[in-house]
Amino acid sequence: MRIKNLAILLFSSFLFINCTKTERDTLPLNLEINDFVWKGMNTYYLWQDDVPNLADDRFTSQENLYSYLESYNRPDELFEHLKYEPETTDKWSWIVEDYIALENYFSGVRTSTGAVFKLYLMAENSTDVYGIVRYIVPNTDAASKPIQRGAVFNAVNGTLLNTSNYYDLLYNSESFTLNLGSYFYNLSSETVEVTPNGNNVTLNKGVYSENPVHKVTTFDQNGITVGYLMYNSFTSNFDQELNNAFHYLKNENVSELILDLRYNGGGSVRTATYLAGMITGQFNGQLLTQEQWNPKWQTWLEENHPDWLINTFTNTMDDGTSLSNLNLSRVIVLTTDNTASASELIINGLKPYIDVVTIGTTTHGKYVASVTLYDSPNFSKENVNTDHNWALQPIVLKEVNKLGDYAINGFAPTSTFDENFENMGLLGDATEPLTARALNYIENGNRIEQENSTPSHFRKQLKHPNRLETEMYINKSLPFERI
Repeated sequence: MRIKNLAILLFSSFLFINCTKTERDTLPLNLEINDFVWKGMNTYYLWQDDVPNLADDRFTSQENLYSYLESYNRPDELFEHLKYEPETTDKWSWIVEDYIALENYFSGVRTSTGAVFKLYLMAENSTDVYGIVRYIVPNTDAASKPIQRGAVFNAVNGTLLNTSNYYDLLYNSESFTLNLGSYFYNLSSETVEVTPNGNNVTLNKGVYSENPVHKVTTFDQNGITVGYLMYNSFTSNFDQELNNAFHYLKNENVSELILDLRYNGGGSVRTATYLAGMITGQFNGQLLTQEQWNPKWQTWLEENHPDWLINTFTNTMDDGTSLSNLNLSRVIVLTTDNTASASELIINGLKPYIDVVTIGTTTHGKYVASVTLYDSPNFSKENVNTDHNWALQPIVLKEVNKLGDYAINGFAPTSTFDENFENMGLLGDATEPLTARALNYIENGNRIEQENSTPSHFRKQLKHPNRLETEMYINKSLPFERI
């Protein structure tokens, strides 16, 4: 009965807006999709109360709503206008025209060359662009080519990269040739110089499934058995592979763990709860994070189902598989400004329970999660509208830890140490600079020479066209689906 009351509570102010699928089929397709966009944002958007055009009483009739929606030619234009302070507050909500591609990405399926790189400006006011290869995904085209981590390029197909052409050259092409060079940072002028070295590598895009467990190994640091795990995405399809990695570390009797999240932009909240349980194990059932929804959902959930608002430590997966727990009291996390969302959830959620040491640079500062909304009666995939493939990925909740804390500006490192583009090192090797810094910390604490840190370089990253790079999403059913 209370569940039915929720439907009345949330929608009594605009029941006139509800219309049947048959009625919607008489609408022009654009208006039909816009109707879905507005209703999805009105229902779940975290900042719904802050957007006047999303207010429950904004429109007095369905006709009034249609009149408003008709002023937008495209659903993405409407969606962008409904976002709250998109330049400062909501930098993460987005809409997609093809939810199939979105679902594939969430499951780990990528269309890429396998060379994972990041693009930067040469100088503060420059439009010139260069790229650094961060790592190579196994079993991809790049893995068979003479290119490796640390490769530098500033030209593609013989054309120098700039802010006007990089997208077409790198992201709109199925095949391209990277013109490689040598990296030099001019400290006095704060500019980057890339000198061509004559090496050119042609890369071809393909569809592959990336295992986010990129590297797992152990080190002997003067008698201390240290586990190392490079984990690049919270992809729920690979939860068993993550558990297998911890099973290996547990059998190796590691007493310390270096968790390398430097390039991990996030993903599944459920997978994050598994990882937290694997690192620990001694806090089963205790609160890891709690969710804060928009006011109308938050009030109802607190009064009726407060258990739906919490994510707890667990010792098992949803399918009953036992997690391999290390029972650690400390974890060393390697971070950059690309360490985001679910990665930050791990740092934030563990902080009240164990010592979380971060080594690297300040994390991204994404403390909110989204969900996929489909054009269906309850916004789930069930009975989805087959007239189109548009879907929404709006921010719907904020994640805070046991103490109610979150980091809107990211987590500053315990020990600052930036990656050196002139000496990237081999991932998973004890001599790789950031890993070596962590091993030194384990042995000596923070009594390490600060001058070993890389000089402060100017580095302005270009935004990646794929917003999923910093995504955190929930796997569980939406509250509306329980009505």
